Amino acid sequence: MDSTELRQSILKHLEFSMGKDLVHASLYDMRMALTLAVRDRVIEPWFRATRATYAAQSKRVYYLSMEFLIGRLLEDAIMNVGLTEAAHEAVAGLGFDFETVLADEPDAALGNGGLGRLAACFLDSMSTLGCPAYGYGIRYEHGLFRQSFAQDGRQVETAEDWLRQAHGWEFERPEASFRIGFGGSVAENGRTAIWTPEDAVLAKAYDTPIVGWQGKWANTLRLWGAEALTAFDLAAFNKGDFTAAAAPEALARTISRVLYPDDTTEQGKELRLKQEFFFTAASIRDILRRFNAEHSDLSGLPSRVAIQMNDTHPAIAGPELVRALVDESGMEFDTAVETARACLGYTNHTLMPEALERWPEELMSRVLPRHMQIIERIDESHAKAHPKRNVSIVENGEVKMGELSFIMANKVNGVSALHTELVKDTVFAELNALHPGRIVNETNGVTPRRWIKGANPRLSSLITDTIGAGWEDRLERLVELEPAIADKGFRNQFAEIKARNKRDLADWIERDMGIAVNPAAMFDVQIKRFHEYKRQHLNILETIALWQEIRANPGAGWAPRVKIFGGKAAPGYVMAKEIIHLINNVARVINADTTTRDVLTVVYPPNYNVTMAERLIPASDLSEQISTAGKEASGTGNMKFSLNGALTIGTLDGANVEIRDLVGPENFFLFGMTASEVVECRKTPDHAARAIKASNRLGAAIEMIEAGAFSNGDTEMYHGLTQNLRGHDYFTVCADFDSYWDAQRRVDAAWGDQDNWTRMAAINTARTGWFSSDRTIQGYMADVWKITPMI
Repeated sequence: MDSTELRQSILKHLEFSMGKDLVHASLYDMRMALTLAVRDRVIEPWFRATRATYAAQSKRVYYLSMEFLIGRLLEDAIMNVGLTEAAHEAVAGLGFDFETVLADEPDAALGNGGLGRLAACFLDSMSTLGCPAYGYGIRYEHGLFRQSFAQDGRQVETAEDWLRQAHGWEFERPEASFRIGFGGSVAENGRTAIWTPEDAVLAKAYDTPIVGWQGKWANTLRLWGAEALTAFDLAAFNKGDFTAAAAPEALARTISRVLYPDDTTEQGKELRLKQEFFFTAASIRDILRRFNAEHSDLSGLPSRVAIQMNDTHPAIAGPELVRALVDESGMEFDTAVETARACLGYTNHTLMPEALERWPEELMSRVLPRHMQIIERIDESHAKAHPKRNVSIVENGEVKMGELSFIMANKVNGVSALHTELVKDTVFAELNALHPGRIVNETNGVTPRRWIKGANPRLSSLITDTIGAGWEDRLERLVELEPAIADKGFRNQFAEIKARNKRDLADWIERDMGIAVNPAAMFDVQIKRFHEYKRQHLNILETIALWQEIRANPGAGWAPRVKIFGGKAAPGYVMAKEIIHLINNVARVINADTTTRDVLTVVYPPNYNVTMAERLIPASDLSEQISTAGKEASGTGNMKFSLNGALTIGTLDGANVEIRDLVGPENFFLFGMTASEVVECRKTPDHAARAIKASNRLGAAIEMIEAGAFSNGDTEMYHGLTQNLRGHDYFTVCADFDSYWDAQRRVDAAWGDQDNWTRMAAINTARTGWFSSDRTIQGYMADVWKITPMI
């Protein structure tokens, strides 16, 4: 399709879909018309892929995830179907600025952090590789939340409104609706049971086509929206009780309103459990409906169905599938468990026991009484098969969803080499011994289409000019850049691309935040969801210490830095929100210091999302991957930074280990204890106090916070945070501080040789092609799903 044909399609949709002519078209109208015109091009491979899958009776992958952080879809789809130039010309020819039209699309508020972004990358790669697949999740009306900062620097949460406008990519599927029940009673009926729920909502499907590179294949992201079975009580309305009239609809919609509702209350816990069951049960029923339309023998389900549970949120998939097979299809219980297990895979994303979901037994029994019975029976069956086991699913009045996921999966995978070994040795050590070979590694990856081709078009062009086209779906070809790095001309081009990206980011920061930053300074970036183990407070403590050092020695030739933070804290996570509060107040004080602001600036743009990441990552010089060793499962931001030519300062944690192995230790700024050393450190009760006593810089930084230097003299404002550091300090911030400081000074020294820095940055790009999500999905297809590509 050329620009003339696309222009005609846009005009057609402007008139017949949007009801406007060109003269009166708004920016929204043009964006929607372009979206629908591009969507038309996506539908053809989408239908073709669906027909081919049915014709071949191929196995399908069903990827269940609470999050799909897909960001904006328009630019991605235009790129994948090869319409970038045509779309630019067509939109410009109609009198609109192409970049402005793209920017009008809101980020889909369907996720929070790495879990959701990984799921989105996997959708892209499954379509690129021709792996027949569905993604299943929830169509959140308001997502996580929109983040802003109050005048005092505290995080403020308001509802996202991304669905206030029509979502041009989705197709509503009212025929694909399922009644999802909660509560009620269970009556035994021979070897089956009859569950009679007390309450129920309707799960309605909304489909979004996800097209792969070059438009050869497209899969479906099916999101479930919750609706009331009876939307409106007319009798109550006519009596004047307007609130009661709308209550059924309001209560049903709470299930699909917000991602991760605050679960510090009993009501919040119940809502989270209902959310997880809602989307999982709807997905299982949809999977069985599709299978039954083609096949009559449910024993063949594992040969056609691979269900991947992305973390423990969909762990109820095992009991729900068993329930459907036993209670609705009459399958014998043990056979149903084996059939379900043969279909299910589980991806573990955490080594923290507290992050592996546990539900009170009372809550599970009340909300899902039949499933509680099935869970207990699965647990009993596993105990009978392994009489010497010590681990169980139900323990001390709790249902442990990590153990349930493991026992009901045929494969359990970690997401980096280190993480997988730690999964075997720590959280699932006993289950690994009982089921050797069940745990496999599938190191995470990111899609190069989004994170290089789309996010960094200047670097993309340099790569193509240097090694030729075709690397976008063969990212291992980036190693072909290595010979060129020895050439001064190539390094100059690479450096100029980074400089232009930084100028663009500096302009955006000044325009949006009113803060002028020096684009020639080092852009030192940490963008992640906020959690103590990710140690944003280690970063800000070092920033305070650096500020003090610069003030004491202003003429010491400091490397100029712009410290950039991004990310949200969960509404109920008090400590993480206090770290955000501190960062904003440190930024306020440091940025006002005329002595240091030419060499040190702190910037924290609010409401971090995919679109912001696409601005920040290509402009970054230094990637902060500073989690406590043994706590980060993998990370994917670390991969995006390295691919875009940022150097990493980091611990031996998650995929940092593999990044360092690939780029070489000399091109990575390592600091901190190893995972085993962290464990040993914690055995010393006063390890934090000892570290503070041994480090004048750290002690002075903490004392400044306690003295009110960043709280207008209020000495109690950050008491909880500083006492945590002086006391328990579970995440070993203090013990790692001096090592982090020393590593940052090595960064300063390296920055002084700009040409060598560029060489190191280019080597990072050239040697990290292994971190493509295409490679990850090929691993899942071979090791977990046992499926062959269709293209």
